[in-house]
Amino acid sequence: MSDVKKLKLGIPKGSLQDATIALFQRAGWNIYASGRSYFPTIDDPEIECMLVRAQEMARYVEYGALDAGLTGNDWVLENEHKVEYVTSLTYSKQSRQKVKWVLAVPEDSPYQKAEDLAGCIIATELVEFTKRYFASKNIPVKVEFSWGATEVKPPTLADAIVEVTETGSSLRANRLRIIETLMESETQLIANQTAFKDEWKQAKINNLSLMLNAAIAAQGRVGLMLNARKADLREILAVLPALNSPTVSQLSDEQWVALNTILEEPVVRDVIPRLKAAGATGIVEYPLSKVVL
Repeated sequence: MSDVKKLKLGIPKGSLQDATIALFQRAGWNIYASGRSYFPTIDDPEIECMLVRAQEMARYVEYGALDAGLTGNDWVLENEHKVEYVTSLTYSKQSRQKVKWVLAVPEDSPYQKAEDLAGCIIATELVEFTKRYFASKNIPVKVEFSWGATEVKPPTLADAIVEVTETGSSLRANRLRIIETLMESETQLIANQTAFKDEWKQAKINNLSLMLNAAIAAQGRVGLMLNARKADLREILAVLPALNSPTVSQLSDEQWVALNTILEEPVVRDVIPRLKAAGATGIVEYPLSKVVL
């Protein structure tokens, strides 16, 4: 019988699954999800993975079926689960931006604000949060659970919807307009409160947090190395929009130094020619897999 300690980790099944597995790979863990199995393998003997829908993740983490998991804070708030928030991880299925839960109505609807919907039907998957939202504004509405294709329900099956969006493109394609934003949401690494008090599990979860954040921080950034004469250093430093102050190291020739820095990838095409013009030589751009801030 193995005496290896295990961390029971929930991976979100569905729209976030591929993005989460890709993030773990960049962070150093390879997760293999195959076929219809809900128990993907991972190349870490101290972790056991289970695929769980994001909507249910917080419930199983709260009850202790899982020690930790990844889900949106929207689904934690939906049922007011009591979990430990470890870290925010700003990534989604399409981008590195937060998603929004918005109140939307048909383009030709007379409704302009939430108060105009008194007595109306609201369709959404985020039922409990939506009920609390309208109750906090003292607006009487009927909130109905939507099993999907929520965008097509107004005006025939509902007067308005509360739906999640990253870009708003699906809403526009269905001739809907946003009249209010209820909340912004992003992926969270959450933990069971009892498990997080365990020294070993807390350390393991915190290590996951560190490496996942490092992988996210590296996205869209590259490293840059170059050599420069000391006489040109001031002009070269003025060109570099560094994440932090660049590292400057003395070379064997006392008149020369080496610089190492991190840049946002979109600016590199403009920065390198300017560095060359300022006197930099031996310029090397290299990819980053992790950046620990």
